[in-house]
Amino acid sequence: MIHVPYRGGAPALTDLLGGQVQMMFATMASSIEYIRAGKLRPLAVTTTRRSEALPDVPTIAETVPGYEANDWYGIGAANGTPADIVDKLNREIYAALADPRMKERLAGFGGVPMPMRPAEFGKFIGEETEKWGKVIRAAHIKAD
Repeated sequence: MIHVPYRGGAPALTDLLGGQVQMMFATMASSIEYIRAGKLRPLAVTTTRRSEALPDVPTIAETVPGYEANDWYGIGAANGTPADIVDKLNREIYAALADPRMKERLAGFGGVPMPMRPAEFGKFIGEETEKWGKVIRAAHIKAD
């Protein structure tokens, strides 16, 4: 494979759909409707478990043991935000993620809620930073 750098997922996905490139690692959210419409063929998911949204699509880890790469999204607040505000935001986010309509909406594009308390989220970010930092150092990746 030859890496083709793009300035974002949208132009890469456009070229994939147009046949200018043959494959890409796309987020589930950006590609699932094209998969469902038969415009894209999924080869594998990068999570350790198969996706409930695409249960027949294998994981890369089924072929390459230990492989895992997830995309995730979180909400943060500026340093110094009062604890009561952070707590209120966290409660409201938890409530939203527990709402059956929100769960259904997220599941529709392959999303899996991962509600966390602020300290848990901070730890998660640290672990992700360390994991991908090791990959960057091992591969001698440099910013262009």
